[in-house]
Amino acid sequence: MRQIGRRGAVVLGVTSLVAPLTLALGAAPAQAASCTTSKGPYQKQVEKFLGRPVDGRQSAADCSAIRAFQNKHGITPAIGYAGPVTWGVMDLMNKQKAVGKNPNKAGKCPTNKGRIACVDLTLQLSWIQDGKKLVYGPVPVRTGRDGYETRTGLKKVYWRDLHHVSTLYDVAMPYSQFFDGGQAFHSVGVSMWNPPGSHGCVNMTAKDAKKYWSLLKKGDDVYVYGRKPGT
Repeated sequence: MRQIGRRGAVVLGVTSLVAPLTLALGAAPAQAASCTTSKGPYQKQVEKFLGRPVDGRQSAADCSAIRAFQNKHGITPAIGYAGPVTWGVMDLMNKQKAVGKNPNKAGKCPTNKGRIACVDLTLQLSWIQDGKKLVYGPVPVRTGRDGYETRTGLKKVYWRDLHHVSTLYDVAMPYSQFFDGGQAFHSVGVSMWNPPGSHGCVNMTAKDAKKYWSLLKKGDDVYVYGRKPGT
């Protein structure tokens, strides 16, 4: 559902009614629950990620560190349990870090289109390249959750609205750049690793969305590929 901003009426198809929902929604507040004394199935992996002693046993300090990570990224319930969701976020972070400054090493994003914004759903990364030259990124993004997947394929930026607002839900979607129906790049105020994901848009931090706004223009290509974990 793409909602038309305050600048004019544009009649779009049914798919354009999706944008207002798109990740303007954040995660529910962390539950007020006690810190668990139980070790999780990913205890050692989580301990290593957080720089804790890797002994596979839950301690009060382990629980406190895990819980702080969960609260930071909107993982619920935030009780310090080293479960699959928490480890999944950490594992994704590790994989994103491993990419370094060569996000298109496999050559999956076209290099014959000039300036293009690439979105790797599998790694939840996006970047802008010009031919084979990396212009900006890669940066972590938050794409569509299961049932609201960000659609793959070659697209184009067709409409931009710096101060876009969903008139139906009264939700701000700053730096919106629409490229497929109601799906757009735009900034959100939640962690890029906040599960389960958006309702289809490619969410970005304010800093990255602002940079994309300055680097892209109407008519520029966008290429989305891969598959978001859990979809």
